[in-house]
Amino acid sequence: MIRCIFLLLCILAVTTLAQAQAPDRLPLIDAHSQIDPDVDQSEIVSLLNKAGIAHVILAARNKVKPHHIADLARKHPDRITASMRTKGKAYNNNHPKYYKLLNKQANMSEFNAMAELIIWHAQKGNKAPEVILPFDSEQVLAAFSIAKERGWPFVVHIEFRAAGNDGPKYLSAFEDLARTNKSMKFVLIHMAQLNAGQVRKLIQSHPNVYFMTSHTTPPSVRKTNQPWTILFEGKNLKPEWKKLMSEHSDRFVFALDNVWLHHWYEEFQGQAKLWRNALGELPLESAHAIAHKNAESLWNLTPVK
Repeated sequence: MIRCIFLLLCILAVTTLAQAQAPDRLPLIDAHSQIDPDVDQSEIVSLLNKAGIAHVILAARNKVKPHHIADLARKHPDRITASMRTKGKAYNNNHPKYYKLLNKQANMSEFNAMAELIIWHAQKGNKAPEVILPFDSEQVLAAFSIAKERGWPFVVHIEFRAAGNDGPKYLSAFEDLARTNKSMKFVLIHMAQLNAGQVRKLIQSHPNVYFMTSHTTPPSVRKTNQPWTILFEGKNLKPEWKKLMSEHSDRFVFALDNVWLHHWYEEFQGQAKLWRNALGELPLESAHAIAHKNAESLWNLTPVK
């Protein structure tokens, strides 16, 4: 009888572990996405549900106003965190409208994160212009001071591979910033177009540097010719990335960076499924860290159940 009970407990334990490891049960927090006017704001939560995304840190783009994002966060605090927008023509040109927008968002209690700061950005068709700014430019420092004061992660957009000869200079400047602001967390979006060796070196050198997984799957970059870092081979993580993410799972943050209509309506569910299955290949603790726990810790989010 005792043996039967023991065997039953073992079976239940194995079943529970298998359920916890099942990819479709892995919670996902999208730590950085945006919406433009073409995306129906009333459908955001429905789209999150369809993709199985527990929470999103969301910013505005183009003519979407701060109050739109604030309203969404207010209505759905358990699903949406409002993120301060920085990018735009006013930011690129250091126009007074940028500071007006920044201060307006800073004075709204619903905003609890800051979206990416463009430092080095290549031209992307007719939708996104080239932007190249030093870290000590006035508009960058204005956003940096808000993030530092509030203890928010500073999300940095640098395309090191596209930057070519400028890459080493910007890498050195970034490392200096991270080194002199050790109390801050720095998150490089889109893996900063770095390879696994470069990412490993930054992780080992800087305990306050993290990496976002956005725009790193073949489907997410199929419509662009930019030199993004591709983490996948088919439907699986490349061996070097699987190894690195397993060893340093506390330094990677899941994000999709949805922006345009096709991201939200055509690719969202497929991207989430691809990532959920890939993360399911990692050790259970590593999978949960990247999928949601790191975002919860960095942005002080309520843990998903």
